[in-house]
Amino acid sequence: MKKILILFIGISFLSFTDHKYYIALTEIEHNPTNNSVEMIMNVFVDDIEKAINTDYDTDLQLNTKKEHQNTNSYLTKYLKNHFKISINEKQVEYNFIGKEYDGNIVYFYLEIENINEVKSIEVKNDVLVQYFSDQQNLIKAKVNGDRKSLFLTKKNDKGLLKF
Repeated sequence: MKKILILFIGISFLSFTDHKYYIALTEIEHNPTNNSVEMIMNVFVDDIEKAINTDYDTDLQLNTKKEHQNTNSYLTKYLKNHFKISINEKQVEYNFIGKEYDGNIVYFYLEIENINEVKSIEVKNDVLVQYFSDQQNLIKAKVNGDRKSLFLTKKNDKGLLKF
């Protein structure tokens, strides 16, 4: 019995190490002091690199000494094509503030300026779904202390949050 239990646990560990999760998190928060909406998106470095390298026929080599000198331009272009935001039923443009690496995760910092009040946030997010059918994009938003979330997938890549 003890050998069977050890074997079962060992097989379970092996199955988890081979499995890869495809999930990205975007946190959105209205900052009334700055009249802006601030966003932080995190994705796996290798996943975003694969998508951009394939879409734009380039070799970014993210988070290495050989990283492409125009990486931020490629990232901005990719995000603008695959991550769209509407505030109060009006599509808005966001600024790419920068990126930061933490191990195998890259964080994108984005900002929408001149937003005094937020009544609704509509998000269309199909980041990485073209390359990873299991990709899931979790959206968490906070407006005036009120927290809401969306869970977006390849089949359902758009959602509305009302505050």
